[in-house]
Amino acid sequence: MEEIIKIESIDTYNKLRGVSTRHPLITVVDLSKANRMPARTFNFGLYGVYLKDQMCGELRYGRRHYDYQEGTLVFIGPGQIVGMNTKERSFEANGWGLLFHPDLIKGTHLGRHIQEYSFFSYDVNEALHLSEEEREILLDGFRKIQAELGRAIDKHSKKLVTSGIELFLNYCNRFYDSQFITRDNVHKGVIEKFESLLQDYFTTEQGQLPSVSWCAGQLNLSANYFGDLVKKETGRSAQEYIQDKVIDMAKERVFDLEKSISEVAYELGFKYPAHFTRLFKQKVGVTPVEYRKLN
Repeated sequence: MEEIIKIESIDTYNKLRGVSTRHPLITVVDLSKANRMPARTFNFGLYGVYLKDQMCGELRYGRRHYDYQEGTLVFIGPGQIVGMNTKERSFEANGWGLLFHPDLIKGTHLGRHIQEYSFFSYDVNEALHLSEEEREILLDGFRKIQAELGRAIDKHSKKLVTSGIELFLNYCNRFYDSQFITRDNVHKGVIEKFESLLQDYFTTEQGQLPSVSWCAGQLNLSANYFGDLVKKETGRSAQEYIQDKVIDMAKERVFDLEKSISEVAYELGFKYPAHFTRLFKQKVGVTPVEYRKLN
């Protein structure tokens, strides 16, 4: 079994890349001047953002491939496993890398809101494509953070560095929103497939409610990317979409007078009928029993 190498500190990472450590909790690396990562598997204990600053040809989304021209951003979060090999190096191109330890943002505004940047849990094949203008904005962000790290550490350093990272990530959020819209060919049909998946799921009576992660896996997407895509396309979270589908199916089934409300709940995958009744009333305004009588 292959050994997984843990990268739990900035210094460990910098030594692998052959660069000096200016700050114990953050590093900005010009990949063209750094050593390549060895062909091993790593467990990152850091947040990382990698910019491939070159034309890369095509990127795989799920089981299909799509062209892009101006490079891409790939994100990793603490606990993610990243495999490097000699043939396909996900992060090994000329460009930039920004890595920071979770301790850097403890007690900061960014630390309290880091979970809002869901792209740190996206798969590599769900990377952020960049236009030339977007690429230049993010390159400027890398350089400004790097310039601040070149200064002597003082009482302002942490605030300025974390503010720079937060601004950088906010631009990434904006560009991802744009990508969800402009790269419609990548996402075309995902909502339709999601709807069909739920229809088939309830038709076959699986005995439990489908989770967002299960649906995402069936569509070859990471849970966070899938959830963000559904939100952008429908205005509802993936969980809300599933719940609405459940209630839509329930409205039909409660009219079968040969079945009790509990039996309907079990058929739809609820472990406890009381949970079904509570969700039904929340969505419809009345209980299943009341709905059956009213109609």
